[in-house]
Amino acid sequence: MGFVLKKIIGYWLMPLPFAFGLITAGLLLLVFRRAPRTRNALLLTGVFWLMACSNSWVSRQLIRPLESEYSPVPELAAGAPAPAALAGCRFVAVLGSGHTDAPGFSANNQLSPNALARITEAVRLLRVLPDARLIVSGPGDPGRPTHADILAQTAEMLGVAPGRIVRIDQARDTEEESLELHRLAGDAPVALVTSAWHMPRAIALCRHAGVKAVPCPTDFAAAPGPENQLADYLGWQAESLQRSTWAIRERLGLLWISLRGKS
Repeated sequence: MGFVLKKIIGYWLMPLPFAFGLITAGLLLLVFRRAPRTRNALLLTGVFWLMACSNSWVSRQLIRPLESEYSPVPELAAGAPAPAALAGCRFVAVLGSGHTDAPGFSANNQLSPNALARITEAVRLLRVLPDARLIVSGPGDPGRPTHADILAQTAEMLGVAPGRIVRIDQARDTEEESLELHRLAGDAPVALVTSAWHMPRAIALCRHAGVKAVPCPTDFAAAPGPENQLADYLGWQAESLQRSTWAIRERLGLLWISLRGKS
Protein backbone atom coordinates (compact mmCIF):
# COMPACT_ATOMS: atom_id res chain seq x y z
CA MET A 1 0.00 0.00 0.00
CA GLY A 2 2.83 2.39 0.90
CA PHE A 3 4.54 1.76 -2.44
CA VAL A 4 1.35 2.53 -4.40
CA LEU A 5 0.65 5.64 -2.33
CA LYS A 6 4.19 6.89 -2.95
CA LYS A 7 3.75 6.43 -6.69
CA ILE A 8 0.37 8.23 -6.73
CA ILE A 9 1.62 11.22 -4.74
CA GLY A 10 4.80 11.38 -6.79
CA TYR A 11 2.83 11.33 -10.03
CA TRP A 12 0.66 14.31 -9.09
CA LEU A 13 3.69 16.34 -8.05
CA MET A 14 5.22 16.05 -11.52
CA PRO A 15 5.09 19.23 -13.66
CA LEU A 16 2.34 18.28 -16.12
CA PRO A 17 -0.13 16.66 -13.66
CA PHE A 18 0.54 19.40 -11.08
CA ALA A 19 -0.10 22.18 -13.61
CA PHE A 20 -3.15 20.32 -14.94
CA GLY A 21 -4.54 20.06 -11.40
CA LEU A 22 -4.08 23.77 -10.75
CA ILE A 23 -5.64 24.79 -14.06
CA THR A 24 -8.55 22.36 -13.62
CA ALA A 25 -9.26 23.71 -10.12
CA GLY A 26 -9.17 27.26 -11.47
CA LEU A 27 -11.55 26.40 -14.32
CA LEU A 28 -13.99 24.77 -11.91
CA LEU A 29 -14.03 27.93 -9.81
CA LEU A 30 -14.60 29.91 -13.02
CA VAL A 31 -17.56 27.74 -14.03
CA PHE A 32 -19.16 28.04 -10.60
CA ARG A 33 -18.20 31.71 -10.25
CA ARG A 34 -16.48 31.24 -6.91
CA ALA A 35 -13.42 32.80 -5.27
CA PRO A 36 -12.18 34.96 -8.17
CA ARG A 37 -8.82 35.74 -6.55
CA THR A 38 -8.11 32.09 -5.81
CA ARG A 39 -9.32 31.15 -9.29
CA ASN A 40 -7.00 33.63 -11.00
CA ALA A 41 -4.06 32.58 -8.81
CA LEU A 42 -4.61 28.91 -9.65
CA LEU A 43 -4.91 29.55 -13.38
CA LEU A 44 -1.90 31.84 -13.56
CA THR A 45 0.26 29.57 -11.41
CA GLY A 46 -0.68 26.49 -13.45
CA VAL A 47 0.05 28.17 -16.79
CA PHE A 48 3.28 29.76 -15.54
CA TRP A 49 4.52 26.46 -14.03
CA LEU A 50 3.78 24.56 -17.24
CA MET A 51 5.53 27.15 -19.39
CA ALA A 52 8.55 27.32 -17.07
CA CYS A 53 9.03 23.56 -16.96
CA SER A 54 8.67 23.36 -20.76
CA ASN A 55 11.37 25.96 -21.37
CA SER A 56 14.71 24.68 -22.61
CA TRP A 57 16.87 26.96 -20.45
CA VAL A 58 14.88 26.32 -17.25
CA SER A 59 14.87 22.54 -17.73
CA ARG A 60 18.62 22.46 -18.29
CA GLN A 61 19.24 24.50 -15.14
CA LEU A 62 17.07 22.09 -13.18
CA ILE A 63 18.76 18.90 -14.37
CA ARG A 64 22.38 19.92 -14.89
CA PRO A 65 23.38 19.96 -11.16
CA LEU A 66 22.22 16.36 -10.88
CA GLU A 67 24.13 15.29 -13.99
CA SER A 68 27.34 17.10 -13.05
CA GLU A 69 27.76 15.29 -9.73
CA TYR A 70 29.48 12.29 -11.37
CA SER A 71 31.66 12.28 -14.48
CA PRO A 72 31.08 9.83 -17.35
CA VAL A 73 33.51 7.01 -18.02
CA PRO A 74 35.84 8.29 -20.79
CA GLU A 75 36.42 6.67 -24.16
CA LEU A 76 37.84 3.16 -23.74
CA ALA A 77 40.36 2.16 -26.39
CA ALA A 78 40.16 -1.41 -27.67
CA GLY A 79 42.58 -3.64 -25.82
CA ALA A 80 43.49 -0.95 -23.29
CA PRO A 81 43.21 -1.72 -19.57
CA ALA A 82 40.17 -0.56 -17.65
CA PRO A 83 40.45 2.73 -15.73
CA ALA A 84 41.66 2.25 -12.16
CA ALA A 85 38.24 2.97 -10.65
CA LEU A 86 36.65 0.23 -12.76
CA ALA A 87 39.40 -2.35 -12.84
CA GLY A 88 38.29 -4.13 -9.67
CA CYS A 89 34.58 -4.29 -10.52
CA ARG A 90 33.24 -7.83 -10.63
CA PHE A 91 29.76 -6.74 -11.71
CA VAL A 92 28.26 -4.17 -14.07
CA ALA A 93 24.72 -3.38 -12.94
CA VAL A 94 22.09 -1.72 -15.14
CA LEU A 95 19.12 -0.20 -13.33
CA GLY A 96 15.80 -0.61 -15.11
CA SER A 97 13.98 2.17 -16.94
CA GLY A 98 11.12 0.65 -18.87
CA HIS A 99 10.19 -0.91 -22.17
CA THR A 100 7.18 -1.38 -24.42
CA ASP A 101 5.84 -4.91 -24.56
CA ALA A 102 5.66 -5.32 -28.34
CA PRO A 103 5.76 -8.94 -29.55
CA GLY A 104 7.43 -9.20 -32.94
CA PHE A 105 9.81 -6.33 -32.22
CA SER A 106 13.46 -6.99 -31.46
CA ALA A 107 14.45 -6.50 -27.83
CA ASN A 108 16.41 -3.30 -28.47
CA ASN A 109 13.39 -1.77 -30.23
CA GLN A 110 11.22 -2.48 -27.20
CA LEU A 111 13.50 -0.61 -24.79
CA SER A 112 12.88 3.00 -23.81
CA PRO A 113 15.58 5.44 -24.98
CA ASN A 114 16.85 5.63 -21.39
CA ALA A 115 17.11 1.85 -21.08
CA LEU A 116 18.82 1.51 -24.46
CA ALA A 117 21.45 4.09 -23.47
CA ARG A 118 22.05 2.27 -20.17
CA ILE A 119 22.49 -1.22 -21.62
CA THR A 120 24.74 0.11 -24.40
CA GLU A 121 26.99 1.76 -21.82
CA ALA A 122 27.09 -1.45 -19.77
CA VAL A 123 28.18 -3.50 -22.78
CA ARG A 124 30.90 -0.93 -23.49
CA LEU A 125 32.22 -1.36 -19.95
CA LEU A 126 32.06 -5.14 -20.11
CA ARG A 127 34.47 -5.13 -23.03
CA VAL A 128 37.27 -3.91 -20.74
CA LEU A 129 36.09 -6.05 -17.80
CA PRO A 130 36.25 -9.58 -19.24
CA ASP A 131 35.73 -11.25 -15.88
CA ALA A 132 32.78 -9.12 -14.78
CA ARG A 133 29.17 -10.24 -14.88
CA LEU A 134 26.23 -8.16 -16.05
CA ILE A 135 23.29 -7.57 -13.70
CA VAL A 136 20.09 -6.34 -15.36
CA SER A 137 17.04 -5.22 -13.42
CA GLY A 138 13.35 -4.63 -13.91
CA PRO A 139 10.02 -6.42 -13.31
CA GLY A 140 7.27 -7.12 -15.81
CA ASP A 141 3.56 -7.81 -16.11
CA PRO A 142 2.33 -11.34 -15.34
CA GLY A 143 2.84 -13.65 -18.31
CA ARG A 144 5.03 -11.14 -20.14
CA PRO A 145 8.82 -10.85 -20.41
CA THR A 146 10.29 -8.80 -17.60
CA HIS A 147 12.28 -5.65 -18.21
CA ALA A 148 15.35 -7.60 -17.05
CA ASP A 149 14.64 -10.16 -19.80
CA ILE A 150 14.47 -7.47 -22.49
CA LEU A 151 17.71 -5.90 -21.25
CA ALA A 152 19.38 -9.33 -21.21
CA GLN A 153 18.22 -10.11 -24.76
CA THR A 154 19.59 -6.76 -25.96
CA ALA A 155 22.91 -7.42 -24.21
CA GLU A 156 23.16 -10.83 -25.89
CA MET A 157 22.40 -9.18 -29.23
CA LEU A 158 25.34 -6.85 -28.56
CA GLY A 159 27.69 -9.76 -27.91
CA VAL A 160 27.42 -10.51 -24.17
CA ALA A 161 27.46 -14.25 -23.43
CA PRO A 162 24.23 -15.44 -21.74
CA GLY A 163 26.25 -17.06 -18.95
CA ARG A 164 27.55 -13.64 -17.88
CA ILE A 165 24.06 -12.21 -17.25
CA VAL A 166 22.23 -12.16 -13.91
CA ARG A 167 18.63 -10.94 -13.68
CA ILE A 168 16.81 -9.01 -10.95
CA ASP A 169 13.17 -9.25 -11.97
CA GLN A 170 11.21 -8.49 -8.78
CA ALA A 171 12.63 -5.15 -7.58
CA ARG A 172 10.05 -2.41 -8.14
CA ASP A 173 12.17 0.68 -7.57
CA THR A 174 15.73 1.86 -7.00
CA GLU A 175 15.62 1.17 -3.28
CA GLU A 176 14.64 -2.46 -3.82
CA GLU A 177 17.22 -2.76 -6.61
CA SER A 178 19.96 -1.58 -4.24
CA LEU A 179 19.03 -4.28 -1.70
CA GLU A 180 19.09 -6.96 -4.40
CA LEU A 181 22.45 -5.72 -5.68
CA HIS A 182 23.92 -6.11 -2.23
CA ARG A 183 22.49 -9.61 -1.98
CA LEU A 184 24.09 -10.58 -5.29
CA ALA A 185 27.38 -8.71 -5.14
CA GLY A 186 28.11 -8.65 -1.42
CA ASP A 187 31.35 -6.72 -0.85
CA ALA A 188 32.46 -6.92 -4.49
CA PRO A 189 32.73 -3.57 -6.32
CA VAL A 190 29.90 -2.89 -8.77
CA ALA A 191 30.02 -0.59 -11.79
CA LEU A 192 26.62 1.09 -11.49
CA VAL A 193 25.06 2.20 -14.78
CA THR A 194 22.04 4.47 -14.84
CA SER A 195 20.99 7.80 -16.33
CA ALA A 196 23.18 10.69 -15.18
CA TRP A 197 20.24 12.57 -13.64
CA HIS A 198 19.28 9.46 -11.64
CA MET A 199 22.81 8.64 -10.45
CA PRO A 200 22.92 10.77 -7.24
CA ARG A 201 19.87 9.02 -5.77
CA ALA A 202 20.96 5.60 -7.02
CA ILE A 203 24.43 5.95 -5.49
CA ALA A 204 22.98 7.16 -2.18
CA LEU A 205 20.64 4.19 -1.94
CA CYS A 206 23.25 1.66 -3.05
CA ARG A 207 25.83 2.86 -0.56
CA HIS A 208 23.24 2.89 2.22
CA ALA A 209 22.44 -0.73 1.33
CA GLY A 210 26.14 -1.62 1.53
CA VAL A 211 26.84 -1.85 -2.21
CA LYS A 212 30.36 -0.76 -3.22
CA ALA A 213 29.08 1.15 -6.22
CA VAL A 214 31.30 2.86 -8.78
CA PRO A 215 29.18 5.50 -10.61
CA CYS A 216 29.10 5.12 -14.40
CA PRO A 217 26.53 7.68 -15.58
CA THR A 218 25.11 7.68 -19.07
CA ASP A 219 22.03 9.02 -20.91
CA PHE A 220 22.86 12.68 -20.22
CA ALA A 221 19.84 14.92 -20.82
CA ALA A 222 21.79 18.19 -20.69
CA ALA A 223 25.30 17.36 -21.84
CA PRO A 224 27.72 20.32 -21.78
CA GLY A 225 27.53 22.50 -24.86
CA PRO A 226 27.15 26.12 -25.99
CA GLU A 227 25.69 28.13 -23.14
CA ASN A 228 22.95 30.76 -23.11
CA GLN A 229 21.86 30.47 -26.73
CA LEU A 230 18.83 32.55 -27.69
CA ALA A 231 17.02 29.37 -28.72
CA ASP A 232 17.36 28.09 -25.14
CA TYR A 233 15.55 31.08 -23.64
CA LEU A 234 12.82 31.10 -26.31
CA GLY A 235 12.47 27.35 -26.76
CA TRP A 236 9.46 25.47 -25.39
CA GLN A 237 9.29 21.75 -26.19
CA ALA A 238 7.96 18.47 -24.85
CA GLU A 239 11.60 17.39 -24.52
CA SER A 240 12.19 20.21 -22.03
CA LEU A 241 9.10 19.25 -20.06
CA GLN A 242 10.44 15.70 -19.83
CA ARG A 243 13.81 17.00 -18.65
CA SER A 244 12.13 19.07 -15.94
CA THR A 245 10.05 16.06 -14.91
CA TRP A 246 13.17 13.94 -14.42
CA ALA A 247 14.86 16.70 -12.42
CA ILE A 248 11.90 17.33 -10.11
CA ARG A 249 11.24 13.62 -9.61
CA GLU A 250 14.86 13.02 -8.61
CA ARG A 251 14.89 15.93 -6.18
CA LEU A 252 11.71 14.68 -4.57
CA GLY A 253 13.25 11.21 -4.40
CA LEU A 254 16.40 12.60 -2.76
CA LEU A 255 14.27 14.49 -0.24
CA TRP A 256 12.28 11.33 0.52
CA ILE A 257 15.30 9.16 1.18
CA SER A 258 16.92 11.97 3.20
CA LEU A 259 13.87 12.22 5.46
CA ARG A 260 14.09 8.45 5.99
CA GLY A 261 17.82 8.55 6.75
CA LYS A 262 18.87 6.66 3.63
CA SER A 263 20.89 9.31 1.85
